[in-house]
Amino acid sequence: MNIHELLQTLSDRVATRASVKNVYGEPVTVGDRTVIPVASVAFGFGGGAGEEKGVRDSHGGGGGGGVAAKPSGALEITPQGTRFITFPNYGRIAAAMAAGFLIGTMVARRARR
Repeated sequence: MNIHELLQTLSDRVATRASVKNVYGEPVTVGDRTVIPVASVAFGFGGGAGEEKGVRDSHGGGGGGGVAAKPSGALEITPQGTRFITFPNYGRIAAAMAAGFLIGTMVARRARR
């Protein structure tokens, strides 16, 4: 398998897994309300190859890839209209609180001097 085929195979495998349906499933309908899950899905891949023409005929190759999916929210569709419900990012909230605490502690220590 040459590097082009390797990267194509890797890309195809990652792309089939990087979908909202694979993360959440199908939209749900109850009565006149439909909820469609929304996710941020990202994927990346890379590869490399090498060849050395010397005493030994050497060849090399490699590849890798990854997928990350996180919930973003949901679309709620009703006869009254459609709205996007955002899911809070608790990681960012916790990081902001930690940074605020750290800055507050540093300011308090400077004020004591």
